[in-house]
Formats: sequence, C-alpha cells, structure tokens
Amino acid sequence: MIYIQRKERFSAAHQLYNPNWSEAKNDEVFGKCANKNFHGHNFTLTVTVKGKINPDTGFVMNLVDLKKIIQMHVTEKLDHKNLNTDVDFMRGKFTSTEVLAMEIWKILQPLIATHQAILHCVRLDETENNAVEYFGD
Repeated sequence: MIYIQRKERFSAAHQLYNPNWSEAKNDEVFGKCANKNFHGHNFTLTVTVKGKINPDTGFVMNLVDLKKIIQMHVTEKLDHKNLNTDVDFMRGKFTSTEVLAMEIWKILQPLIATHQAILHCVRLDETENNAVEYFGD
C-alpha cells in the first residue's frame, strides 16, 4: 500500500455557538470563538489517499484528478465563505474543525473511490498549532 497527499488552502469564517445554551455559557466554553460577528481562519486541508500502484500509470491516483476533485467539491465551496451561513453541507451543524473534517470526508470518499483509490485521511489545520485528522468511522 502506498500513500499520496494533496494540500489545498482556503479561508473561512465561523462561529462556535450552541443555541441551547446561554450567551454566558457559550462564552465560557467557546471563548472568543463564540463572537457574534464570527472569526476566521486560513485553513490547510491535506487529503491522503492510499492504494496500489496502477501498472499502466505508475500512480495510486492521478494527483491532477485529486486536485480537481478537492477544489471543485470542497475548497471552492468553502473559500472566503461563512461556514455557519454560506456552506450548504454545514447548515444546521456545529462548525468546529472536527465536524468540518468529517463533512469533507463524506464528500471526498465516494469521489476518490471512483478512481480505484481509498481515502485514508482528511487533515484540517485550523492554525499552525491546531489541527484535526479524520480517518473515517
């Protein structure tokens, strides 16, 4: 088994807020991330794909195809958007980096499978110090 990776970047805003809690409780748990005017991050998305090398191409998956899939189905929908209000696949969900990584997985997994490859990991760096990795269920 061999692993390949593609990195893409996007900027997005969000607010971490539980509508079932008081404003004080939200401030206590989420701090400045509960700001009613939202806040933003410059995210780095790393998609890791695994599989066997195709003897006709020498590839696990053509990285140009992987780039197009990620850009068309994920980053174009997220870049310079508000995750709470602008992104259809995040509507009604917490906009934590953990949930966002899981939703990105749900989008990419079937698309990558059509290329005879397996999605191994979605890594989402929210800052240079905070990151999430999701390996599926």
